[in-house]
Amino acid sequence: MENTIDSEIKRGGAFLISSTDPQSVFMPEETNEEQEMVRQMTRDFVNSETKVRGHILEEQVSLMDKAGELGLLGAHIPEQYGGMGLDTNTNTIISEEIGRGGGSFNTTFAAHTGIGMLPILYFGTEAQKQEYLPKLSSGAWKASYCLTEPGSGSDALSAKTRADLSEDGKHYLISGQKMWISNAGFADLMIVFAQVDGDKFTGFLVEVDSPGLTLGAEEKKMGIKGSSTRQVFFDKVKVPVENVLGTIGKGHLIAFNALNIGRFKLGNMAMGGAKQAADISIKYANERVQFKHPISYFGAIQHKLAQQAIQVFTLESAVYRVSNLLQQQKHALLEKGDTIEQALLKAAEEYAIECACLKVAGSEYLDFVVDEAVQIYGGYGFSEEYPPAQAYRDQRINRIYEGTNEINRMLMVNMLLKRVMNGTIDMVGPAWEVQKELTRMPSMSKPEGKFAQEVKALGDYKKLALMVLGAAAKQQMDGTLDLKNEQEILMNGADLLIDVFMAESLLLRLQKLNATDRYKLPDVYDAILEVFFYDLNARLAKNASDALCSFSSGDLLKTFLLGVKRFTAYPAVNVKDKRRIIARHLIKENKYSL
Repeated sequence: MENTIDSEIKRGGAFLISSTDPQSVFMPEETNEEQEMVRQMTRDFVNSETKVRGHILEEQVSLMDKAGELGLLGAHIPEQYGGMGLDTNTNTIISEEIGRGGGSFNTTFAAHTGIGMLPILYFGTEAQKQEYLPKLSSGAWKASYCLTEPGSGSDALSAKTRADLSEDGKHYLISGQKMWISNAGFADLMIVFAQVDGDKFTGFLVEVDSPGLTLGAEEKKMGIKGSSTRQVFFDKVKVPVENVLGTIGKGHLIAFNALNIGRFKLGNMAMGGAKQAADISIKYANERVQFKHPISYFGAIQHKLAQQAIQVFTLESAVYRVSNLLQQQKHALLEKGDTIEQALLKAAEEYAIECACLKVAGSEYLDFVVDEAVQIYGGYGFSEEYPPAQAYRDQRINRIYEGTNEINRMLMVNMLLKRVMNGTIDMVGPAWEVQKELTRMPSMSKPEGKFAQEVKALGDYKKLALMVLGAAAKQQMDGTLDLKNEQEILMNGADLLIDVFMAESLLLRLQKLNATDRYKLPDVYDAILEVFFYDLNARLAKNASDALCSFSSGDLLKTFLLGVKRFTAYPAVNVKDKRRIIARHLIKENKYSL
């Protein structure tokens, strides 16, 4: 079933300093027959089950049972532990289709299959894997993940829940409180983080029927109302020492590594949700008649439909690009002798920056697409009788869990700089070349050929990001800037990274598609690319200028700002006509069909 493309595998974060061969990426247009069968099976489950019952709390267990029967809960788990062992790209398809179904079951499913199962696969002993993963893969048991506490959210390592070894040395006694725990109301197994002896952050596998474990009432939430979210209380809960997960004092490795793939899955499921929101927007715009015309006839609505499609198509391009990077890295590690668990863990860690990019972009693109769906529906969009209202409430959590978008932005820049400092990525050389380029006259030659303008612009955008991040890193090394206390600069830098990665992913997909016989909508594809790059130009210029003005001044700042102008010189585009090309195709198809 796998369709990994053989090519040089890029290091995580290296997209900023190197180019990528379009033939090395994987496009959703390349899925094979078996993968499309899995897609259809998952879509049938979503259409007949989760879209109908997924918003109801009391239906979550039966839906999970059904998902288990279909093999969806263990699709990513190796066969020796009761799963199906499907490849990464096929699991990406499953998550995308689940994402179409709605927020509440999405949360239930993701909490179980991601942070509820992967820590056991990654860090569990062989006995723990054999004991728990088959039950979780079948759906016989449900999982939850207990990390957050009233006083520790983003600062997870400041948790106060503690675990003390019993006098006989056979158990740990866990006492404390967790909150915002998804699936808590029906979970059979909880991954719980506690401080051994008060200062060694450690993971534990805790069975819910253990004496001393009690639950709070279901939380009354803004959205995802059908998901179970409760507080969990521990009063000297006895946990066998063999249920320590990983190494004592190394719980942070479990928490952070589980979140890497969780962020990828969130961006992926957000893409599925955005497709669904775009789809209902198009259909409603064709049905709703005002002033003797369907509202899809009017330019203001066409603008919205086109912009939704541009964001969905771009996000999809990035999701499948990262999916294949994860798959390629897994294969390379397996060939070197790693176990499947080690290979999966290391692949997710390698592309932690890209996963964080997808988490932020996916949640914010979905935010935009759903908000526009509400607006297209007008007053009906504000009514609970129509789909946009629930989608609007449900999608908002995506910018908060799996690490807030603010935390993820800071993480991705910090991870990149850390890789630069330890020599994993050479950003210093390329950044220095950009500095030297600023002292030379720019080339006056114009790019020629299909995609030539975008290829040049992408190269310039990378130079812009290198200029900003390189200058900030140099000042930090010189001791004149402390980025830890300059979060606004980190946010600007992160937005540069995200926009460059998304733009490159879109361009690579269309370059590869153009080299096949599948570039069947040239006007539409070209319009998506040109509008995205044109809009991107202004965002990049603002983020770069905001950052540079925060830590530079005088002649140096003037030089940098000239660089901003030089590196954001994508030509003007008639975005009105381009968006109409996109919208009219969607309107004719009466669905999101790209």
